[in-house]
Amino acid sequence: MMKKQMQKTHVTLFFRKPHATGNFSIESSFMQMLQNFPEYSAFTLNTYTLKNYSHGLMTRIRGCIESFQQGTDINHITGDIHYITLVLPAKRTLLTIHDCGFMRHPNRFARQVLKFFWLSWPVKHCCYISTVSEATRREIIAYTGCNPDKVIVIPTLISTSFKKHARVFNAARPRILHIGMAPNKNFERHVAALAGLSCELHIIGQLKPEHITLLKTQGIQYQSQCNLSHEEMIQAYKDSDIMLFASTLEGFGMPIIEAQATGRVVVTSNISSMPEIAGSGACLVDPFSVASIQQGLQRVIEDTDYRNALIHSGFDNAKRFSPEAIAKQYEALYQRIRDNTTPSVATPYLQ
Repeated sequence: MMKKQMQKTHVTLFFRKPHATGNFSIESSFMQMLQNFPEYSAFTLNTYTLKNYSHGLMTRIRGCIESFQQGTDINHITGDIHYITLVLPAKRTLLTIHDCGFMRHPNRFARQVLKFFWLSWPVKHCCYISTVSEATRREIIAYTGCNPDKVIVIPTLISTSFKKHARVFNAARPRILHIGMAPNKNFERHVAALAGLSCELHIIGQLKPEHITLLKTQGIQYQSQCNLSHEEMIQAYKDSDIMLFASTLEGFGMPIIEAQATGRVVVTSNISSMPEIAGSGACLVDPFSVASIQQGLQRVIEDTDYRNALIHSGFDNAKRFSPEAIAKQYEALYQRIRDNTTPSVATPYLQ
């Protein structure tokens, strides 16, 4: 009897096969969660990475076959490869959805295909969905019409390698950090907001000729880098005075937390998931207004008390996203799945 009580439940975390030059945030986040999972837990966690990239019909079919063969007591799909839920037992499968950005695909037919295979069908064929913010949770429910109790918010964790680093703020010529060159990263408005401001812009991302032309036209002093290592990214935060992250859309917004944990003041957006993630530790601006972004930057530069209060609040806010805190939340969700405490039948799907 005692032996039966001590038997552990096996959980397999399924990972996509990441590209060599791609983003490893999903993998690194969940690996840190595993490393900080409670030792006394009733669960044994293992990982499985698909052998093929998620491109094309045949590789995805192979991925489904692999996943079916690797299934255990509880199956946790960590993101991106949502479609493998279709071959795993719904009552024992958890799906993590990081954002619904694919629902903004410009092609209507492609958008409907993505909705069916990456959202509607996978959401229907699992017992729970975890997502990284309340903003994304609302999107999932709106797009699928699923039972709201089925979608649980568990934030992305922050690496323990991001630590507070003292730096004397350079109010005369602050170094401003901008990360990412995707359209939602709002690079053009950032540059327009910096015009006439004495600063140095540190850009993490691949610049195109039109970006360089824009920077020169606005007279912005800048440095650009791309394909940085984890250690180099940490140093980029340390070397900055301000994290400018007035994005137009984010499922989460990890740079906000990374900057806060480093002890840097953050200027971010008042929309999407960003206010939720930043807490009271950031200056919130309208990302569609150059004037609003500029005013936010000027305030954190000129108002020392306000800036220091944001830095202090941000550092405290970042503690919510520690690996230990996130691991405990996943342990509780695995417990609900093991005990079969699943929500009632979902409401009809929105078409």
